[in-house]
Amino acid sequence: MARGFPLITAHAGSMNIMAHTLQSVRVGIELGADVVEEDIRVTRDGVPVLAHDDEWMTAERQRVRIADMTYAELSGLQLVEVAEGEDRGEQAAGHDERITETLRLLKLEDILPLVESSGAAINLDLKVDAAIEPTAALVRQYGLSKRAFFSGCQRDRALLAEELQPDMRKLLNTDVELFRTMPYLEALAQTCEDARAAACFGINVYHGILRREFIDYAAGLGLPVYAWTVGDEALMHRYADWGVASITTRDVETLVRVKRERLGSLR
Repeated sequence: MARGFPLITAHAGSMNIMAHTLQSVRVGIELGADVVEEDIRVTRDGVPVLAHDDEWMTAERQRVRIADMTYAELSGLQLVEVAEGEDRGEQAAGHDERITETLRLLKLEDILPLVESSGAAINLDLKVDAAIEPTAALVRQYGLSKRAFFSGCQRDRALLAEELQPDMRKLLNTDVELFRTMPYLEALAQTCEDARAAACFGINVYHGILRREFIDYAAGLGLPVYAWTVGDEALMHRYADWGVASITTRDVETLVRVKRERLGSLR
């Protein structure tokens, strides 16, 4: 924790700024985030890029897949993401028929100079196994080994990352399905066992399954808990009270204010 408050992690696309853009990263840092989070995929020729989903649409409504194209082929296109999980529900369901904003796909390397100069850390949310090695290579190239870490790693990817890049720090991502199909404490024990087996330094937890006993149990094993993605101010206070190590949010401004209010009240 930083001075009695969890690390503030700016989710990709925070403050309603288009995700996967240099502006999104810059605003998160300028508002006071300790960590910026970005989703990482790789092109057909192995270039790490900022993207949540593999499938995108061009301004001309041609569907393209990152994994099928080289960066040179993709870099000249103006793109809109077809769907981004829960964040693009309406679009994915076909309710958003107009393309309102497009972007040029950024390389991970495009944002690393800003991260390096800012002093912030970066949470690299891996979306594919193929991102492990080229992403780690860029981290080393920019001297960010102490300020960069992997997330997006459930058990198998975490084990693979440990095999391929044992020097890269990583969080284990919780498997939400475990908590839906097993008694809570059993799922918790399995999660922590998986984290330790893959030499993860902590656990990245969807806040919807987070309980205080999760944090206490993990802490007893030396595993800090990173909570994502929290937009409600009352929950920000709750998770800070519980002792999470980091809160990921799109509303960085509110979380920074919560931090200042809480730390000010301790003076």
